[in-house]
Amino acid sequence: MEKRKRIFFNFNPVDFIVIIFSLFLTILNLVFFKKIEHWQTNIIVNGLIISFVLFIAYKDVNNNLFWKYLHYIYLVPLILIFFKEIYYIVDPIRGVIYDDVLIKIDRMIFKTDPTHELYKIANPFLTELLQIVYATFFFLPIILGVDLILQNKYKELDYSAFIIVYGFLLSYIGYILVPAIGPRFTLHNFELNDAELPGLFLTNFLREVVNTGESIPKGTINPAAVVQRDAFPSGHTQMTLLVMILAVKFRSRLKYFFIIDGILLIFATVYLRYHYVVDLIGGFIFMLFTLWSGKYIYNFCKEMRTVEQVIFNCRVILNEKSFEQEK
Repeated sequence: MEKRKRIFFNFNPVDFIVIIFSLFLTILNLVFFKKIEHWQTNIIVNGLIISFVLFIAYKDVNNNLFWKYLHYIYLVPLILIFFKEIYYIVDPIRGVIYDDVLIKIDRMIFKTDPTHELYKIANPFLTELLQIVYATFFFLPIILGVDLILQNKYKELDYSAFIIVYGFLLSYIGYILVPAIGPRFTLHNFELNDAELPGLFLTNFLREVVNTGESIPKGTINPAAVVQRDAFPSGHTQMTLLVMILAVKFRSRLKYFFIIDGILLIFATVYLRYHYVVDLIGGFIFMLFTLWSGKYIYNFCKEMRTVEQVIFNCRVILNEKSFEQEK
């Protein structure tokens, strides 16, 4: 008997957590609708995301190459969309930042402020290098994914996509639980950042790209009041460590690039004043939790797909037997 497939949806494990997170954000918007200015728009966006995931899963049933790759590509803009929605709900819901607590923890550990200590070794060459490395952050998961595709490691790609998206979503929950804006606003004068940490050629441009991505383009009045509350945990640390681990685990041909770039990137988060060291510790803990819990959730989702497949095949067989008996 020929192998049978489900005829309706081909869900990846990552599709399930995307749908669950969209529902989670929708519930937050409904519960706090009096505080969230754009709650209706957020809910519509979440509904569109769920609909799109269902559509992709439906179109990918027959493993058409276009839909197969789109099933992964859609995750890239999705992470940015969720990042922006978190921006619109964190401050209205929480209305507080915990930078004072994070600063105290850093001082308790180091007896000083690490960003002030690192300023002593600052020079334009180092700043230029670290700002460029910092800008590679969002490209690292994409580079890993492309490398796995080129090696025909689709099972590894499936798991890596799940872990990376799951990690991002966990970090977003961290921003809700512990909103903070980082040392460039609290321990330093943000307006003097370019003057105190000058680069060579690309630093100012890349720094402005980062600022714009965090909702504080050049000319923003009182940027500390409107910047994203995304300092804790350090998503840059968490996600970079995850990419490094996945690259080694699945024997990426670029694993040494990921390791070197990753170490520099994590150092850059403090040197460039985006994070406190305690944020990095938080990112490390979130990374461990992502790997530990992600393994169970991924396997559970895979098992659910297997159960669905078995049930569907049983129904097909029973229907065929019933049809043959009627004949």
